[in-house]
Amino acid sequence: MLSLILNRLMLAIPSLIGVVIVTFLLTRALPGDPAAYFAGPAATEQAIAEIRAKLGTDRPLIEQFGRYVKDLARGELGQSLTTGQPVSREIATRLPASAELTLIGLLLAVLLAVPMGILAATKPGSAVDHITRVVSTAGVSLPVFFTGLLLVYVFYFRLGWAPSPVGRLDVFLSPPPHVTGFYLVDALLARDGEVFVGALKQLALPALTLSIFALAPIARMTRASMLAVLSSDFVRTARASGLSPAKVVVTYAFRNAVLPVITTLGMVLSFLLGANVLVEKVFAWPGIGSFAVEALIASDFAPVQGFVLTMAALYVTLNLLIDIAYGLIDPRVRLDS
Repeated sequence: MLSLILNRLMLAIPSLIGVVIVTFLLTRALPGDPAAYFAGPAATEQAIAEIRAKLGTDRPLIEQFGRYVKDLARGELGQSLTTGQPVSREIATRLPASAELTLIGLLLAVLLAVPMGILAATKPGSAVDHITRVVSTAGVSLPVFFTGLLLVYVFYFRLGWAPSPVGRLDVFLSPPPHVTGFYLVDALLARDGEVFVGALKQLALPALTLSIFALAPIARMTRASMLAVLSSDFVRTARASGLSPAKVVVTYAFRNAVLPVITTLGMVLSFLLGANVLVEKVFAWPGIGSFAVEALIASDFAPVQGFVLTMAALYVTLNLLIDIAYGLIDPRVRLDS
């Protein structure tokens, strides 16, 4: 297992180097001049040139890249021009909000999609199978921002069941003491039930929006993988041995069908990290996605580069966790490595 982890880490290094180079070049190729943006429309050319010199954008591209790599080697991601704070601090502050939203959305999707896929595979052509197909089609077809706006309109505006979409917590509640950055976890650690319930209510609609988006591929893959396994010889043998249907499905069939599902979970989590950008804007969620969008509009290079590098590191970590899960579930993966 250790050799598998080391091999995957070595393969991730060229990917991260490529991300650094491509991110730097793409941010410099974007239209707009950050110096002109922050100088204002009434600024003179001399004032804009002074800001360019202060930012270092007047220097040759190779020199800018060298300074960027040197800062990265020291663990510095630059300073945000829009907030005036170091990018690393902004990301460390906002990343728990995005991670909490993404993980809760994925957990909710798994709790709904996996049982739906199993039931659809064990009862093909039934009402459950048709409902699974309809829900999967709807989840794939509906954009996340449309789903979010629809949920806000129905549950907040029309029914009044959900709180206003104004962030992670109601304005009348104070955040729990910072331990993990996850409001639900920190509220439980502080034994503050009111804050926990308030954070859960604020999280419900955005997490449901992401779960609807993630539910479709997970349910479809679970159904397809279970159908393939249920027609295998060893499943027919287990049924002929007199084992209960539940034991055959859960112990024998699902365990052998779970590897493609885990692969799909990794892909879906990657998609959710990207979909977070739209969901955070709809629900005014203070995550790194909305931070990156605001920086992109202002042609603020450092936060955009920090956001992309953070996403790349999360993808590498996610792929590593998937490989470890493969090795734990299927020992043949450890032997192949």
